[in-house]
Amino acid sequence: MRAMLGLVGLVVVLAIVGVLARKQTSALRNGAPGNMPAAAANAASEPLAVQPGGNVQQQSQQIQQQVEGILQQARPMPDEEGAK
Repeated sequence: MRAMLGLVGLVVVLAIVGVLARKQTSALRNGAPGNMPAAAANAASEPLAVQPGGNVQQQSQQIQQQVEGILQQARPMPDEEGAK
């Protein structure tokens, strides 16, 4: 009897973990746009522009400068009322 209750408890816990894992993976697959700030969502949706001429080092520097520019943009602070 005790082993049966332990087995049932294990199955229940595995079911809960499975449901949570499925929700997490579906949120990651969909990109979760509701959780991203507007500036980050716009920056993430726009591809980085690289000049076609030039060597790989110049293109790498252009991408690095664009990424640093995106990271320097101010992020809006989350609402404290929504966090409650």
